[in-house]
Amino acid sequence: MSDVKLAIVFYSTYGTNHRMAEIAADAARAAGAEVRLTRVAETAPADVVAAQDAWKAQADKVAGIPVVTHDDMEWANAYLFIAPTRYGVVASQVRAFIDTLGGLWFQGKLANKAVSAMTSAQNRHGGVEATLLSLYTTFMHWGAILVPPGYTDQSVFEAGGNPYGTVTTAGVVDDKVEAAVRHQTKRLVEVAAKLA
Repeated sequence: MSDVKLAIVFYSTYGTNHRMAEIAADAARAAGAEVRLTRVAETAPADVVAAQDAWKAQADKVAGIPVVTHDDMEWANAYLFIAPTRYGVVASQVRAFIDTLGGLWFQGKLANKAVSAMTSAQNRHGGVEATLLSLYTTFMHWGAILVPPGYTDQSVFEAGGNPYGTVTTAGVVDDKVEAAVRHQTKRLVEVAAKLA
C-alpha cells in the first residue's frame, strides 16, 4: 500500500466514462492506492434524463456510487477526472462541480496534488484534446501537478496516441483503451507516491 489517496471523479451520460473510471479504480488499487470512486452530480433536469432511455439507464446504474464532495477533494492527494466532451469542453456537470471549489482553492487545499484526466467524444476528433487542455488549465490554477501520460508507454500509441490523456469514441472501451487507462492511472499513482 502506498501513501496515495486517489479521488476518481467521473461523469458519464451513457456509460463510456463510467467504464473507464471502473478500470482506473482497479488499476489504482493494483498500484497500491487507496481509492474513492465518485461521480459528479447530475445537473440536467430529471425530465430530460428520463426522456432518453440510455441516459436514464446510466443514471440508474450509477445511483449507488457516492457523489463527489469537497471532503473527497480535501482527503485526496491525487485526482483523476474522467468525463465526456461536450462541444469541445468538458460536460457542464463537471464544470458545475469545479465551480464550487473556490473555497478549497483559496485555502490552498487543491495545490501540490497530482492530477490527470481522460475523456471521450461522439467521434474521434470531437474536441477531446481541447477538453483535456481546458481541464489542465483549471488544474494549473489550483497549483496541482499535471501528470499526463505523454508518450511513456506503447499503449498510448495503440489507443490513438494522445499524450494529454486517454481518449476514446463514445461507446468504445476496448482492450487498447483499457490498456491506456491502466497505464495512465498507474503513472498517476506512481508520481503521486513520489510527491507524498
